[in-house]
Amino acid sequence: QVQLVETGGGLVQAGGSLRLSCAASGRTFSTFAMGWFRQAPGKEREFVAAISWTGGKETYYADSVKGRFTISRDNDKRSVYLQMNSLKPEDTAVYYCARGSLQWRLGVRETDFGSWGQGTQVTVSS
Repeated sequence: QVQLVETGGGLVQAGGSLRLSCAASGRTFSTFAMGWFRQAPGKEREFVAAISWTGGKETYYADSVKGRFTISRDNDKRSVYLQMNSLKPEDTAVYYCARGSLQWRLGVRETDFGSWGQGTQVTVSS
């Protein structure tokens, strides 16, 4: 069973930046796609970004974060990152790291991911 631990959340002013990290336990990491989701108070969890397995050549972003957020991975460190720039108050949410349900498959739906971290709070003040 893989464990995912997110770090890097916090409080930042609008226009600022944060970098989230997610460290995965377990032997297999590079063969799974990884993703980030977020859930704002009173709202459903939504997709933020995803990256394909191994070299991470494919990435997908929600329209709301495209051009501001960048997802990346380091297989040697079994980690995935989310660089968040030009943050807006509407980016305030708990951010979750997730691992794909199946190897060699990339999706953007919650059902495409089978393992989840506990989440890290990101708060953007206006």
